[in-house]
Amino acid sequence: MADKPRNVVVAQSGGPSPVINSSLRGVVEMCREYPEVFGAVYGGWHGVEGILKEELLDLSSQCSTQIALLRTTPAAGSIGTCRYKLKKDRQEDFARVIDVFKAHNVGYFFYIGGNDSMDTAHKISVLAAEKGLDLIATGVPKTIDNDVGDSEFKLIDHTPGYGSVARYWASYLLNANEENAGSSPADPVLVMQAMGRKIGFIAAAARLADPDRRLPLQIYLAESGLGLKDLADNVNDELKRSGRVMVVVNEGMNIGDLGETKDSFGHTQFSASQTTVAQAVVNYLNSTGIAARGSARGQVPGTDQRDAIVYASTVDLDEAYKVGQKAVEVAVSDGNGWMATILRKPGPIYNVDYDKVPLELVANSERTFPANWLSHSKTDVTDDFVKYARPLIGEDWVSVPLVNGLPRFAKLEPKFAEPRLTAYVPEGHR
Repeated sequence: MADKPRNVVVAQSGGPSPVINSSLRGVVEMCREYPEVFGAVYGGWHGVEGILKEELLDLSSQCSTQIALLRTTPAAGSIGTCRYKLKKDRQEDFARVIDVFKAHNVGYFFYIGGNDSMDTAHKISVLAAEKGLDLIATGVPKTIDNDVGDSEFKLIDHTPGYGSVARYWASYLLNANEENAGSSPADPVLVMQAMGRKIGFIAAAARLADPDRRLPLQIYLAESGLGLKDLADNVNDELKRSGRVMVVVNEGMNIGDLGETKDSFGHTQFSASQTTVAQAVVNYLNSTGIAARGSARGQVPGTDQRDAIVYASTVDLDEAYKVGQKAVEVAVSDGNGWMATILRKPGPIYNVDYDKVPLELVANSERTFPANWLSHSKTDVTDDFVKYARPLIGEDWVSVPLVNGLPRFAKLEPKFAEPRLTAYVPEGHR
C-alpha cells in the first residue's frame, strides 16, 4: 500500500436504479473514514466517458448534506452514467484511462454496475499493472434485472436495484387491479410490460402483489417459451373463468420482430424499438378476438420502474449503501480485483452478509432465472420465487425529504478537477 494517500475515482455504468446513489454515498462516506489511505474522491462524469474526457467531479469538496441526500436521490443524475463500453479493439481508450489515472494520482477505482462493468474494471486493473500504475479496482454490483452473478446464487444473492423495482411492480399490479376490476366491461384485458431484456426477475415480481393467487393474473417471462397463440389461448381461458385478466409480459418475450435497436453494449433497447411487446400482444388479441365484450388495453410503465424513489425498498436502500461501504473495506483490506457482494444467510429469518468475490469470476458469469421457479403452465412463478423475493421489498415506505411538497434530491456542485491532459475524443465517438 502506498505511503501517501492516493486519489479515488468512482463511476457508474449502464441503466440507473432507484438505489444506485445510495451505493455511491456508501463509497464516498466510507473513503472519508480512511484519510490515511484515500485522498480526493472523484466521480467519473457520466461513467467511463467522463474518465476518458478527464471530467472528474470532485466529490470530496461537496457538502456533507448533499452527499447524505444521495440516499433518496434516484437514478444517476448525481454523477451520471453511460452505456459506453471499453472494447478490446479500442486500445486507445484503455490507454487513455490509465493516462488520466496517472495524471490525477488515482490509486483506487470503484465501478458501480453489472457484469459488463465488472469486466471493464477487471481489464483496467490488468492494464494498469502492465503500464506500471499501482491501481486497486473494486466492483460495486448494480442492476435492476438481477442478472449479475450465477444461477446458484453463490456469487451474489441479488443485486441492489432489484428489490426496489420488485416493490414497484408489486405496487403497480395492485393499482392496475383496481383499474381492471372497475373497467373490465369495456377493457377486460390489461397487458402490462415489465423491463428485462432476457431474464424474467422483474416481471416475476408482479406475483408479490398476489402471493395467494386470488387475482386473474398471468405472467409471461422471457424464459416461458410461449408465443402469441399460446398467450391468446390462455387469456381467453381466464376470460371465460373470471371475465377479466391482467397480463404481465417480459419486454424480452420472444414474439417476433419488433424493430429492436441496440445500445453500445450490444444489448437490445426495447424501450427504443418500433413496437413494444405489450402493444404487439394487444394488437394480436384485438385482431384475433377475445372471449369477452370489449377489448385489450396495454400499459408500458417505462423508465419510472428504475427512477421512482417513492417505490424504493428500504431494504434495498440500506443494502446498496452497505455494499458500497464494503467495497471500500475490501479495497483497503484485500487489494485489487474484487467485487463486493451480498450473500443471504440460511434460515427462515432474512439476513445477509457482505463479502467479496473475484471481479473476473463475476465478469465471466451470467445468471438465468431458475427453471424450477417457473410454473408448469409457464404463465406464473412458484412459491419458491415468492419466498426468495418477498424480503427484498421491505415493509415500510421510504422517507423522502420534501421541500414545498416536492422531493428534495441531492444537488452536487459542478466542481471538477483541473484538466492535466490534452482533450480526447473517445474512440466510439469518432
